[in-house]
Amino acid sequence: MKTHYFMELINHQTLEEIIKAYPITTDFLANYRLEDIPKNQLLHQALKEVEDEILEDFGLDQYDVIESLCVFLVSFTQAETAVNHVASITIKGGQNKLNEAENVELTIFTGDIISIVGPTGSGKSRLLNDIECLAQRDTPTNRLILVNGEEVDDINRFEMDGKLVAQLSQNMNFVMDLTVREFLEMHAKCRLTPNADEVVSKCFECANLLAGERFSEATKVTQLSGGQSRALMIADTAYMSDSPIVLIDEIENAGIDRRRALFLLAKREKIIFISTHDPLLALSANKRIVIKNGGIAKIIETTAEEKQSLEAIETFDNTLLTLRNSLRGGELITAELLRE
Repeated sequence: MKTHYFMELINHQTLEEIIKAYPITTDFLANYRLEDIPKNQLLHQALKEVEDEILEDFGLDQYDVIESLCVFLVSFTQAETAVNHVASITIKGGQNKLNEAENVELTIFTGDIISIVGPTGSGKSRLLNDIECLAQRDTPTNRLILVNGEEVDDINRFEMDGKLVAQLSQNMNFVMDLTVREFLEMHAKCRLTPNADEVVSKCFECANLLAGERFSEATKVTQLSGGQSRALMIADTAYMSDSPIVLIDEIENAGIDRRRALFLLAKREKIIFISTHDPLLALSANKRIVIKNGGIAKIIETTAEEKQSLEAIETFDNTLLTLRNSLRGGELITAELLRE
């Protein structure tokens, strides 16, 4: 159905009209060195002005180009549609390392925050990996991940690859020697972000609110600290990424405003999973998944009493933050400072 639609579109609309509706077409043309062909003509007309050597370099003729563009647009829009309509995911249990059944089923909706807790090495990252790859009883845990209540076939599963999930890992290292502004502008362009300048500025300001120490737009991304890098990527994920699911692997030591980061992502209508040892983050979630022996041992809904205890935990956390900042600033740690 979609193939027929796009073939009709290509045969009856000018390139200019197609690009207006599907800006990603410009990337397709650039890949085949066709960015300079006339845009005010139908594609088959414009291709008549292309030198044969250009197409021959890619082993294509004019019809192949038209067919390839059709396939490209079908693939792009299918992946985009699949992502934009994810309203929930469901985790159906498999088994733990002892081959004991998990006997759990959990459905999570957009805007929900789920923490994942358990000892180091218990299997928290394995659960994140199962969610990322949309496990279909084909991973060591034998878990099943449903999207909008339904199993995902192989075609949709791999179309969603890289678009369904945004993952923020413990270690983030940049290799490109770009400024922060250039980095954000590059992401905005790649993601076809509307109002790109406005969104880039918003991302930058948000990242500085989250980071422990401010940085400028002219700072090279390779010069950012671990906390600044994490803050930048959280802001980028919140404002530019279309991925409806965000997986976060331990941000307690990242030097950022952790709770503000979580609630920012949740407000952007994303499903948040965070693996953590931090009680402040764990209790900020709607529910927490407890992992033992490589499996889901229990699911706990955060109680009203636990929510009330967050104020005391936050006070304690602020005291620790004050101590850290004092140490960094070369101050003495005194009893008076502790009482403050």
